[in-house]
Amino acid sequence: MSALAHYIEDEGVATTGISLVRDNSERLRPPRFLWVPFELGRPFGAPNDASLQTKVLRAALALLERDDGSPILDDYPDEAPYGRSSSDDNRDGHDNSDSDDASSTGWSCPIAFPHAQTADEPNALAEVLAEIATLAPWQTLARETRGRSAVGAARMEIEQSVRFLYSLLEGQGCAPNPSSSLSLAQLFRGAAEDLKAFYMEAATARPARVSSADLADWFWGDTCAGALLLALHPATVISPDAGVRQVAEGQLVPRDQSHRLVTAP
Repeated sequence: MSALAHYIEDEGVATTGISLVRDNSERLRPPRFLWVPFELGRPFGAPNDASLQTKVLRAALALLERDDGSPILDDYPDEAPYGRSSSDDNRDGHDNSDSDDASSTGWSCPIAFPHAQTADEPNALAEVLAEIATLAPWQTLARETRGRSAVGAARMEIEQSVRFLYSLLEGQGCAPNPSSSLSLAQLFRGAAEDLKAFYMEAATARPARVSSADLADWFWGDTCAGALLLALHPATVISPDAGVRQVAEGQLVPRDQSHRLVTAP
């Protein structure tokens, strides 16, 4: 989008945008961008928080009113506070803020994962598939409640995405491409994003306050899916496919979780 903004501006149309990767924006120098301190895939912050999302959108649009010349790269000053809208506290007519406040009691995922018990799959793959089976009812609830889902970028069922990602791990960044419409790199990115979205949607289906940082720490630190993506990083940064390497280097693991790469399995 940073590069595209330059072409649109050359045609006389003012642009503004949102950046999740500051280094990229600094390098491409778009005319007007707002950097936000949120996870990849969440340019407007916490899901279901219309108030926060409106503030982010207005901050990005406000850059169009600046007259100090481009390039402009402003920082959005606030973190995403919680994983749901504050208006959800009163959706049943009661104030539930005392019962599930992460700021006072901490947060842990309400879903307990069983250990995989199968001899038909490699253990690392079987564990992720077992987690997905446990999470599936929660993710379905989230999709039905919200009327939408971010899962679908890879155009495959989530189990197929996991098997594809595991094949990339086994092949050190190489794997047959099961898609006729996406490149290997596009499929890699889509499958990884679908996996993260599936887990996040399931984890936030339960009505409880949870910060984006808590969600990220849970996914990358406590799930087999997070461990799979962490293990994929060293395998895919050496892929012979340039697109796969680019996804691995800049889009697979968020910067604030990169410290976990040192201990990735």
